[in-house]
Amino acid sequence: MTGHLTMRSGNPALTADTFASFSAIAGNDAMTIGGTVNKTGLALLILLIAASYVWNLGTDDPSLWLFTLTGVIGGLLVAIATTFKQTWAPVTTPLYAGLEGLALGGISVMFEARYPGIVSQAVFLTFGTLAALLAAYRSGLIRATENFKLGVVAATGGIAVVYVLSVVFGIFGISVPLIHSSGTFGILFSVFVVVIAALNLVLDFDFIEQGAERQAPKYMEWYGAFGLLVTLVWLYLEILRLLAKLQSRR
Repeated sequence: MTGHLTMRSGNPALTADTFASFSAIAGNDAMTIGGTVNKTGLALLILLIAASYVWNLGTDDPSLWLFTLTGVIGGLLVAIATTFKQTWAPVTTPLYAGLEGLALGGISVMFEARYPGIVSQAVFLTFGTLAALLAAYRSGLIRATENFKLGVVAATGGIAVVYVLSVVFGIFGISVPLIHSSGTFGILFSVFVVVIAALNLVLDFDFIEQGAERQAPKYMEWYGAFGLLVTLVWLYLEILRLLAKLQSRR
């Protein structure tokens, strides 16, 4: 492999310079793909347990909003901390998974109350997309070339700008139709965002593979799991939003 890492992911947790200052670690102290997979699985299990707990509360439980807000705000703070301090990842990644589980559980309950059956569809599509893209990546059908990476990173950045503007406009009572509308353009925008979120998984796979080949420190397995989890959470929420738009048109 090359002796340096170039742009690997549109995911802010997995950036080009993450491994730049590391020296190769020998033996069992080095990052491996298998170790990252195991830690990703554990993080997902924690997320699903937390989400299931909030899910079982139902919409009538007064603590639903408390758990949801705690998950949203706490998850954001922990994500920022982990991004800037990767050595904390063995502790913060499981914590992030639990907090995101609380947030996703609450959000899912609210979507399910309005659109029955939508959550199971979104979960199936999210994990189906993960499996399909992982298989395509491992088989070489999809390759994370430099042009591919630059395109996905640029698109991800553009989406982020749109969402930030939506928040700013929302403060002044202005709605951005692309994000919230269930019209044709609103649905096409959501489809585009889902595709870009899914393609970020390919960049994350490539990033983790490069980290393992560079023999990064063992704690980077947790950081790789964290970055992959960030993308999966984003993908699930965007699929949920797209399905809600489609069902609202019926």
